[in-house]
This record gives sequence, structure tokens and C-alpha cells, in this order.
Amino acid sequence: MFDGKCLLITGGTGSFGNAVLRKFLHTNIGEIRIFSRDEKKQDDMRKELKSDRVKFFIGDVRDYQSVTAAMYDVDYVFHAAALKQVPSCEFFPMEAVKTNVIGTENVLNAAIAYGVNKVICLSTDKAVYPINAMGISKAMMEKVMVAKSRTVDAGKTTICGTRYGNVMASRGSVIPLFVQQIRSGDPLTITDMNMTRFLMSLEESVELVLVAFRDGHPGDIFVQKAPASTIADLAQALIELFGANNKINVIGTRHGEKLYEALLTREEMARAEDLGKYYRIPADTRDLNYDKFFITGDVEVNYGWEYNSHNSKRLNVEQIKAKLLSLDFIQQELRRGGMG
Repeated sequence: MFDGKCLLITGGTGSFGNAVLRKFLHTNIGEIRIFSRDEKKQDDMRKELKSDRVKFFIGDVRDYQSVTAAMYDVDYVFHAAALKQVPSCEFFPMEAVKTNVIGTENVLNAAIAYGVNKVICLSTDKAVYPINAMGISKAMMEKVMVAKSRTVDAGKTTICGTRYGNVMASRGSVIPLFVQQIRSGDPLTITDMNMTRFLMSLEESVELVLVAFRDGHPGDIFVQKAPASTIADLAQALIELFGANNKINVIGTRHGEKLYEALLTREEMARAEDLGKYYRIPADTRDLNYDKFFITGDVEVNYGWEYNSHNSKRLNVEQIKAKLLSLDFIQQELRRGGMG
């Protein structure tokens, strides 16, 4: 489906956008456009890739005009541009709104205006039962995505989404921090020993993007099933992998941090389609006919259960080590040696 086509990746210089780019470079895709506001990262990518199929566009999803400048002749869009750091979004919530909510609307409006075939929006487990500004803004992003998918004429632009847990070793995540602390001989800083998180590799996450591009219907959200671990076991696994003896320092939870994350709400699980490795959450197609809200409802919701990192498959330290060894980042760090 991608042969000779044009793909636009917003936030293409980030960890996720970069991984999607490299995956698609192994296909017969005609052109990949990287849209972001970081000219230094774009220049680094340009020099590293040296590919005529990759084009770079400086712009910001907050600015509709700069988005439209990159949208002409595009067949597919993967929208990964976002503010993702929980603490910074807590202090600057309106910045999260501008990028994650309004920026998404700009991308979707431009895609519809230019007749793009399909748009996939990237979301996060923090959008499920959100308690922090980052999660709330991504939850609103999902609502914008689903609402916008209803307004497009059949056969025109298909808009759907993917939702992920923690992507292992992505920029700003805990694994690179732990490795840095191990190297320097510092204690590993853990907020809560019982805190759990989903563990997904970038490669696994990119596969879900391909599923969404291939099978997504308007308003769908695709979720990949993922194992989880406690942060304490993850830290212990890294200490053992690197043959270190760092201590662990419990520092308490950060701004807006949860004990565990959920990938599907109880309400979503009641109507989700189990696809084996994935869940598909179909869009709620009810309209503003109020009979559907006040006379007939969904009984199944009362008996559902949410899918979270506390009730997902729990990995032990040895299983975590095996999963860590599948990461290029960990393999590169192990080859470096030179521990502090």
C-alpha cells in the first residue's frame, strides 16, 4: 500500500518518529517528509541518512500555515509531534494544550483539506483515566481525533489512532536515565518500588502503526498488548546486566505520576475487539440523539475491567533482562563498557 506513496511524519526527529521513518525506508515508499521545529536534529538526520527519499520541513503543528506547507501531495500522515514530559506539562499545561490538542486539530484539518488518504495519531497510556496535564491533553487529542473522523465524507480521509505504554529507551524515558546513573556510579532514583509500567520496544510499537495504516477504520484506536514490570525490577535487571552494584534510592513520586498506567478503560474493554496481539477500540458512533444517552445504554460496562500495568502479564528480573537485550540502545551501551 505504500509503494510510490508520500508519507508525512510530524515530530519526525523524535524517538518514535525516527523509528517509523527507518521502518518505512525499508519499503518501496516514494517519499518521506519529516516535519518538526528542531533544525539541528533535522540536519543531523539529513547527514546521517543521505537519502533522496527523505525531505525535511521546518514548522510547528501549532501553526496551521506551516503544516499546510508540508501537506501537498501527501498520501499518509503519522502524527507523532507532542509535548510528552509529565512534569513540564504540569507546570505549563497550556503549552501541552497548544501542541497536543490544537496542534492535532491543525494536522487533521490540513490533511482533510489536502485529501490525504489516512492519518494515524499517536497517543499514550497516560490518556487513560488521566490525572496529569500531559495525559489530559492527549485524552483530548483522542477526542479531537475521533470527533474529526466523523466529519469526513466516506471514502475520503480516514483518521484513526494508536495508543502505547512506555516505549523502552525512548528519549527522556527512565531506561537511559538508569544507564547514565549506573555509568556514573550514582544511586538509581526510583519514585516508588511498587510502581508498574508497560514495557514495549520501539520496533513493537512501530508494528502497531503498520496495523493501523492497514486495518484502521474512522475513529479506531489500536492498542498493543504488552507485558509490564515494577520499576524496582527494571532497575535491578539493568544493574545485573551491566554487572554494577549501584544502590537504589527511593525519592517519591513526581508531579502527576501514577502508581500504574492503563491502556484501556473498563468502558473501552466492554466494546474492544480482541485481535490477538492487539485490541481495536471502535469509535463510539452514537450521535446527539438523546434517546441513546438517556433511554438505552451499555449494560456491559458495569461488568468490565480495565487493562492496566498492574493486571497485565508481569515480567520477572530475568525476563526483563531478556527484553532489554533485544534493544539496540542496551547492546550499544554494553559494548561501550567503561562503567563508573
